[in-house]
Amino acid sequence: MKYKPINKKRYITNRLKLVKKLKPCSLSIINSNDEMPRNGDQDFPFRQNSDLFYLTGLDQEKCILTIYPDHPVEKYREIIFTTKPNEQETIWYGHKYTKEEISKISGIKSIMCLDNFEDVLKEMMINAKCVYLNFNENVKFQSEVPYKDLRFAKKIKEDFPAHVYERLAPLITDLRVIKESEEIKTIQKACDITENAFRRILKFVKPGIKEYEIEAEITHEFLRNACSGHAYLPIVASGVNACILHYSQNNNECKDGDLLLMDFGAEYGNYAADCSRTIPVNGKFTLRQKECYNAVLRVHKAAIKMFIPGNTIDNINKEVNKLMEKEMIELGLFTKEDIKNQDAKKPMYFKYYMHGTSHFIGLDVHDVGSKQLPFEKGMVLSCEPGIYIKDEEIGIRIENDIVVDDEPINLMKNIPVEVEEIEAYMAVIF
Repeated sequence: MKYKPINKKRYITNRLKLVKKLKPCSLSIINSNDEMPRNGDQDFPFRQNSDLFYLTGLDQEKCILTIYPDHPVEKYREIIFTTKPNEQETIWYGHKYTKEEISKISGIKSIMCLDNFEDVLKEMMINAKCVYLNFNENVKFQSEVPYKDLRFAKKIKEDFPAHVYERLAPLITDLRVIKESEEIKTIQKACDITENAFRRILKFVKPGIKEYEIEAEITHEFLRNACSGHAYLPIVASGVNACILHYSQNNNECKDGDLLLMDFGAEYGNYAADCSRTIPVNGKFTLRQKECYNAVLRVHKAAIKMFIPGNTIDNINKEVNKLMEKEMIELGLFTKEDIKNQDAKKPMYFKYYMHGTSHFIGLDVHDVGSKQLPFEKGMVLSCEPGIYIKDEEIGIRIENDIVVDDEPINLMKNIPVEVEEIEAYMAVIF
């Protein structure tokens, strides 16, 4: 890991919160993520299962966490199973956690060899009345490859068919959606590094630059600040590319007169930042670009005020759609008369604004939490209205990360967003 060590109290606290939600005499089991093969002898960079990281802070493959608070033997109440470091593996792949390091990171005292997992599991299952299994229940998750927790669930149910099984995901989701102050500090760190990258880009962009060169500058700033890299595939979209919502090729030339939409965020300590900014490639917005940009910015500022306790993503989407509709009328994209005659299933605004305004942020950039979940203080979400006018090659999105509070807290308040601020910052190089 590149980031500074995180105090083990965070993970001890998270486990204690989970234990309070478990049924009596229950066993919970969470597996680390798989190592994913890239080719014959290479893996993709490893990224830990967010739930396992939330409960342990361990950033290493081949780990299993078991929690059995009511077990009569103390050493079985919290266990990390992992592989033993060996000299040959260290020579080829580098250092792996020792038992002492695992305890120092996670606060878990009982560390056992993964080879002993099956035997210890049998001993714990004898007394367990309920077994909690972990699954990826994100509504957007799709994969043709069975992941490790899923494969494990199939096997344990075959081996112990008479036990009662429960879903762990709803319990961990309830915990993860509300961030502790230390988690928010980590997200703020990711946001600050993202700010550094954006300011770097403002001084770098000019006509003739390739989108991938901009991506490289962002990556450079992330890595030099101890990030694991990007929290997600960055979008660096100039001209009409900005109207492709998940554009990721980043291989075109940025031309004079183009707008440049960038959607990017650092991942620090496994926590994500998620930022979108739109700037003029030549350092100066045209009158039309400025009109469209300020329309989105007005909606963005109004939407931030909605991130208060009791609200929901669904409610914010409805309100933002109304605001965007009014702005689009002012921009001449359609008229009030058009709205009266529109198909209710295909509203006029949807042609120019076709995505939601918000999602939860945390250990995953699209973190756990539903659109209907009432906001509580400490939740962190994105605020990202946009407008996409393909015929005019105008794509604009403005996105900040917001902490829910009576007065919402903007974690990206220092990242330039006003037209004049952006133009003045870019004027240094033009």
